[in-house]
Amino acid sequence: MPTYAVLLFAALLDTTGAGVPVEPAQPRIPTPLELARTAKAQDDEPSDWYYRRLKVHRVSSYAMLPLFALQYAAGAQLYDKGEDAADWAEDWHGVGAATIAGVFAINVVTGVPNLIEIWNEPRDRKRRLFHASAMLVAAAGFTATGIIADEAEDGPSGRRLHRNVAIGSMGVATVGYLSMLDIFRRD
Repeated sequence: MPTYAVLLFAALLDTTGAGVPVEPAQPRIPTPLELARTAKAQDDEPSDWYYRRLKVHRVSSYAMLPLFALQYAAGAQLYDKGEDAADWAEDWHGVGAATIAGVFAINVVTGVPNLIEIWNEPRDRKRRLFHASAMLVAAAGFTATGIIADEAEDGPSGRRLHRNVAIGSMGVATVGYLSMLDIFRRD
């Protein structure tokens, strides 16, 4: 019987809960949350990973407001003119939506671990929590906008709902974005 089969059989029969230790084939890469917790446990200063994630978070955020402008312009064309809308509006509306989804995915993956890592930092805490809350609400709104996108093609009420949820999400995200500008810093 091959060695792996014996180990597997022994693990299945083990009733002590101890199991058979098996070495992983490759070293496991820690998740961003594990990195944040490990760094915080070792030191009160933010880790190098914190600053790496922060840089990615900021750079991707610069695309957000121009993307909103593109989506608003394309969406207005589609809303007002329907099938007679300019070709660019129809072509770019889907691309813009997918890009916004990508920016929000990047910012959730970088922002949430950073928020966890500096959770107990009192300086600027309210502003960070406001920003995080607003952006998570906006992300939920954009998710809902995508879910109801097909209804926008079914008639005026579906179009109106899609537009209103999208514009509301853009508004919440813009307020969350602006809240992190230095003019609102209190230190």
